[in-house]
Amino acid sequence: MNLNKSSDKSKNFSSTPYLNLKGKSLNLHKPVVMGILNLSKDSFFEGNYNINIIGLINQTRKMLDEGAKIIDIGAISTRPGAKLISEEKELNRLMEVLPELIKNFPKVIFSIDTFRANIAEKVIEAGAAMINDISGGTFDDKMFETISLLQVPYILMHIQGTPQNMQNDPKYENVVLEIVQFFLNQINKLEKLRFSQIILDPGFGFGKTLEQNYQILKNLKAFSQLGFPVLAGISRKSMINKVLGTSPKTALNGTSVLNTIAVLHGAKILRVHDVKEAVEVIKLCEEVERWQGMTS
Repeated sequence: MNLNKSSDKSKNFSSTPYLNLKGKSLNLHKPVVMGILNLSKDSFFEGNYNINIIGLINQTRKMLDEGAKIIDIGAISTRPGAKLISEEKELNRLMEVLPELIKNFPKVIFSIDTFRANIAEKVIEAGAAMINDISGGTFDDKMFETISLLQVPYILMHIQGTPQNMQNDPKYENVVLEIVQFFLNQINKLEKLRFSQIILDPGFGFGKTLEQNYQILKNLKAFSQLGFPVLAGISRKSMINKVLGTSPKTALNGTSVLNTIAVLHGAKILRVHDVKEAVEVIKLCEEVERWQGMTS
């Protein structure tokens, strides 16, 4: 599936994929790992849940030691059927831990998983450097304007429906083309606001059936052809468990397999619960690429 780049801006960003993160920079010529730091016990996988600040600091240090380049902090569960918590509660959870994490790891890139513009503004002011929005700007009509003013990298994810209803009966005529069109529309809105630090996330499991998830994975390069880095968030999800008969707790091997496919299909960021194994995936994929085209 061949697609034209969305604009001259995206072409320029694609050819020099450096993210500017409030004085920090991140090179995405090679794939990197984003480690998940979960502040909600309602998440589908409790393995990375910790509300104690000492535990969060230790967990962050472990992920960094294992090779994570970004730490993504989420204070609200977005699993299928999750209950929506108030903006005040989400912000309180984040602000209880974010300043301490930044104080302990001042050079680290912290991303905040939120779809609320007001929270995005406050956490960036507090020292976070990236926003990860599961709604791709569709849940809060102030998000794009806020992001354009903040000028920090923005993960634009596709979702059909909301976490409360997204898995009821997701339907597409062509899931890949419809997500591409969604991205093109949202990219156009952001570029009109003179913003181009965009990362695309097709949203595995967010309003997609099992078959649709695998169609997306097989055609992942269609999204990178839009000229922006692609993030794959597959870690321990049901698209693994439904095929292998595993559970989130036992889905590490399946996660590594699908992360490998994602990297070989162009993913530049792997968002994961298990950093060490994802870093190994990237190293082995790089070795395959290094020897590609050579014969014995």
